[in-house]
Amino acid sequence: MGMALCAAACGYAQQPLATMDAVIKKSKSHPEDVEPGDKPNMVPTVRVGKAMLEGDSVLFMDMSNVYCYPPVTLQDAKQQQSYNRLVRNVKKVLPIAKECNQIIIETYEYLQTLPDKKAKDAHMKRVEKDIYSTYKPRMKKLTYSQGKLLIKLINRECNSPSYDILKAFMGPIRAGFWQAFAWTFGASLKKEYKPETTDRLTERVVLLVEAGQL
Repeated sequence: MGMALCAAACGYAQQPLATMDAVIKKSKSHPEDVEPGDKPNMVPTVRVGKAMLEGDSVLFMDMSNVYCYPPVTLQDAKQQQSYNRLVRNVKKVLPIAKECNQIIIETYEYLQTLPDKKAKDAHMKRVEKDIYSTYKPRMKKLTYSQGKLLIKLINRECNSPSYDILKAFMGPIRAGFWQAFAWTFGASLKKEYKPETTDRLTERVVLLVEAGQL
């Protein structure tokens, strides 16, 4: 379930994700443009309140997860640089991947309210136009490695590869075009995120960034 215009952008000429006006308006400030170290991209959630328990009110605190990992084992300065680069890249592209997930949900729900295919196609054309004006400048700022990471994190956030999302909402021809475009940069929209194996370190960094611990 879901939809997205999330195109692959690897290298200098990155292409944009799908968007909706409501999401664009919410995203006028872009936390991923903040230099690492300035402030965390994700802010920890802490909420204090009261709840009734057996006829009495008790205080409670609702907070985001806190993760405790053993130190990362790094053999040399090169590995340290690689890890630092991973953290920097996750902080930059994770907010975009989360926006994509929000876009998928809101666009899908809005499409269900439209009466026919003609109206849906017209709306999708407007969405695609918004994509270029809003996301293309941001995608151009991404490096090659950040573009490839974005494709994986979109899979993580949307629970579906970018290619499948595009195919579902834009058809196999358009999806094939974007896949071919990504392929010219050595990337693939069919790339899957594997948090238990090849992307285990990335998943650790993502969870820590989401919790505001990095």
